[in-house]
Amino acid sequence: MSAFPQGNDSFNGYYFLRESQFTVEEPAMGRSAKGFTLIEVMIVVAIISILSAVALPAYSKYLVRAKRVAAQSSMLDLANREEQFLLANRGYASLATLEANGFTTPADVAANYSYDVVLGTGPSPSYVITLTATGAQAGDGNLALTSGGVKTPANRW
Repeated sequence: MSAFPQGNDSFNGYYFLRESQFTVEEPAMGRSAKGFTLIEVMIVVAIISILSAVALPAYSKYLVRAKRVAAQSSMLDLANREEQFLLANRGYASLATLEANGFTTPADVAANYSYDVVLGTGPSPSYVITLTATGAQAGDGNLALTSGGVKTPANRW
């Protein structure tokens, strides 16, 4: 038995293969893609970098504002405690006295601000609560609240 086709497939010693006897492969350019091209990847990277350039500063500003609002809320709580102390004791309390009576600075505020309460020395009792910004919050500035309700800086309240 011969490995070559027999019969009408030969002509003067030359053998011809029928189309059914072999498979035709498409050239490499005609195949369907099974991945991403370099251009597609570069476009995606460019889009992500543009979105990051816009989103990260906005998110950072949002975090600063959120931390400031938490600090302002804590300041108002401290001012409320000062007023309660005034009603009970005819004078305002120092920060040490408030802490001894159970006031604690919230952890998220303590991480970004340090407190100070300065008591007035005049004939009528008064206080000034000051929060000094630290760390990443330092660029936002300090906050102050007086016993008269004056909030400084005004543009941060």
